[in-house]
Amino acid sequence: MTARKRAAKKSSPPVIDPYLPGAGNFGYRVSRYELELEYKVTINRLSGAATITAVTLAELKTFTLDLSGALSVSKVTVNGRRPAHYRTSADKLHITLSERLPAGAAMTIAVRYGGTPRPIRSLWGEVGFEELTDGVLVAGQPNGASSWFPCDDHPSAKASFRVQIATESAYFALANGKLLTRRARAGMTTWIYEQAEPTSTYLITLQIGMYERHRMAKNGVEIFAVLPRRLRDDFDHDFGRQPQMMKLFTKLFGPYPLANGYTVVVTDDDLEIPLEAQGISIFGANHCDGRRGEERLIAHELAHQWFGNSVTVQRWRHIWLHEGFACYAEWLWSEHCGERTVDQWARHYHERLKNSPHNLVLADPGPRDMFDDRVYKRGALTLHALRNHIGDTEFFALLKDWTNRYRHSSVVTDDFVGLAARYAHDSLRPLWAAWLYSPEVPELDAGS
Repeated sequence: MTARKRAAKKSSPPVIDPYLPGAGNFGYRVSRYELELEYKVTINRLSGAATITAVTLAELKTFTLDLSGALSVSKVTVNGRRPAHYRTSADKLHITLSERLPAGAAMTIAVRYGGTPRPIRSLWGEVGFEELTDGVLVAGQPNGASSWFPCDDHPSAKASFRVQIATESAYFALANGKLLTRRARAGMTTWIYEQAEPTSTYLITLQIGMYERHRMAKNGVEIFAVLPRRLRDDFDHDFGRQPQMMKLFTKLFGPYPLANGYTVVVTDDDLEIPLEAQGISIFGANHCDGRRGEERLIAHELAHQWFGNSVTVQRWRHIWLHEGFACYAEWLWSEHCGERTVDQWARHYHERLKNSPHNLVLADPGPRDMFDDRVYKRGALTLHALRNHIGDTEFFALLKDWTNRYRHSSVVTDDFVGLAARYAHDSLRPLWAAWLYSPEVPELDAGS
């Protein structure tokens, strides 16, 4: 290796997650975001002020925040003082302090910014802030949060949020958490939402449209619907069994992890796939057609409130802990409704996987394949193989322990493997070796 190559290698910035090498930041931990936003739907113009409360993890002179290059920054302060310098480049806001902060110091970062937001291009298409025909949606997974506010955009960086959004009064604006106030003035309405539970940045969303809000369920967990009036009748049919779905999942997975209920948004536009956010799921008008043909997706998105939103991966390589569990929830709901059983679904998708390319390792599928359907189905099959091995009683006790023990925190595959060992009477290593760490598709009883 030449001296020049060695120097280039040494100067490469550190990476938190190789699946998303540009996302995430070092040197601090955020505990809270407070966003004050104004958005003009008619001209797609966003102006905002973000106040970020953090603590330094090491002595700090310079640091960065994730922020899309489509947005320009007009002012930055840190602990009330202007920094020595700040600049934006490569979807980062770089801040240089006038004086070093010691490790463990409190840090309040205030950023004023604005511009014409647009989605971020990624390996998986466009993610983040997206214009609809008449409104907006935010689809943040996996790195879209920085398309509309400065942040530490990584799933393990959880914080509480307060989102204040002002927009034209004709529109309904929804963000995560509890609606604290809604006030109209001079043709604009300001909405303020508080998301108290620790939440990953990619799970914070903004939904704006010509919507109405309805309460679906009053007993147990409150369920709300936000959608265009024209879709109300079809919605009541297609999504009408959500209260029963919630009852089943709280029985199998443990208490619903959020204090302020669950909201389903249906946009006036068609969407390719539904989207999950903390306490919210977003569907397109094409998922609401009066035929009740998308109920597996409804179950999948609800299950993410436990698996993915409350219990969240530390690194994206562990995404089967989100998608495999949510897929398995689809099968559980199907069986509960007297339709195809879990075992029938497992055998159906096992046969399909056997006839698919055997080049994916579930515990580390690679960035291009992290949303591959094989991750979803093989993840669910892994759970089914585990259930067959340890039995129903231990399996569902494990799921409840998992959602309780790691509630509102971050996990890796080894956390689940370690916890599962407590519910098995013999070694699970053959099972994990076959399902998690080998590209070959094992038989359903592999590791038993």
